[in-house]
Amino acid sequence: MENKNQAVYDHCPHCGRTLSPWEQVLLSVDRALMCKGCWYRIILDAFDNPVSRDKNSSESEED
Repeated sequence: MENKNQAVYDHCPHCGRTLSPWEQVLLSVDRALMCKGCWYRIILDAFDNPVSRDKNSSESEED
């Protein structure tokens, strides 16, 4: 059941601090986590569905 498109972080991408197993679980569930070492906000799937955003912008242009 492994999703190959999903990024799995075990270190902070900003400072390199190792994430604890609990932090990794929180990141996989909440899709966002604040690093305790550098206060960097790790967010997964920020632009997960850009097609729907384009659809909405074209609909607003028609109005």
